[in-house]
Amino acid sequence: MSDRPLVAVLDYGSGNVHSAVKALETAGADARLTADRHLVQDADGLVVPGVGAFAAVMDALRAIRGDELIDRRLAGGRPVLGICVGMQVLFGRGVERGVDTEGLGEWPGVVTELDAPLLPHMGWNTVRPDAGSRLFAGIENERFYFVHSYGASAWNLQTQPPFPAPVLTWCDYGATPFLAAVENGPLAATQFHPEKSGEAGIRLLTNWIDGLARATV
Repeated sequence: MSDRPLVAVLDYGSGNVHSAVKALETAGADARLTADRHLVQDADGLVVPGVGAFAAVMDALRAIRGDELIDRRLAGGRPVLGICVGMQVLFGRGVERGVDTEGLGEWPGVVTELDAPLLPHMGWNTVRPDAGSRLFAGIENERFYFVHSYGASAWNLQTQPPFPAPVLTWCDYGATPFLAAVENGPLAATQFHPEKSGEAGIRLLTNWIDGLARATV
């Protein structure tokens, strides 16, 4: 039996998931691509990848009742990490090419097209994490790989004690900064692709994996 934390990578038909599985394994996890409800629920961590259109990802998630699985894990304080469109769908709504789609609603707000002269935003960029970030511990000044045209440019969730304030990480591109990452209790997400971000991405995933034991105690 492996001593590595078990991380389920949600298999709902999204592309480019095998690179995420390999990166998680390199970072120290026993990573498994799966849609098995029991494994998804019982794993130490769940990763929700995502590429393509917001509406298509939501349709695919709901087809396997992934929305219920994510919500049930979070209700029990079980860690979840969203990546790229897997981050975007955590918000209340996404508007792409005039199509307004309901998201998972874990965070209020709307994902819209970036206000930038050149889209997609593709390539390496630095980010600005808040103080106290666990994901970016030791890699605050590194660059990460982005490929997207949409994002969340505002944070609307209001928290009151005893709940800690979320840790937000921003990225500058175009006229308005957008959220590059969020750490909110058991729920975390990155707009960039850690699995495509070289050593910095592996270190970020390692930071998340190292936090799984603390989050589930």
